Amino acid sequence: MPHNNSAKKRLRKSETHRIANKTRITELKTIRKKLERAVHDGKKDEAAELYRTFTKRIDQAASGNTVHKKAAARTKSRLAIAVAKGAPPKQVAAPTKAEVAKAAKAAKAKSVAPKA
Repeated sequence: MPHNNSAKKRLRKSETHRIANKTRITELKTIRKKLERAVHDGKKDEAAELYRTFTKRIDQAASGNTVHKKAAARTKSRLAIAVAKGAPPKQVAAPTKAEVAKAAKAAKAKSVAPKA
């Protein structure tokens, strides 16, 4: 718990900002899902309209520091390519635990190799 007045005020402000940011992020996710669905279904007109809406909203979020401006630019670029191609954007999946363990084992075996 905050003890002085400025810390109390900061707590109040951060809670207000958290709620506003969460609302913006949720809206962005919803629009993005609709956009990806439209691209996947081949609805070019709907996808183009949703892309315009998405870019406007993500730029607003980036200007308000809800989303980092470079992350916003990267997302817009990937979606623009997807809309132009007519195929949903590729998602880069995080490696699984098994893949990480396999890579670590290979690296360890490589470093422990017998010297000639």
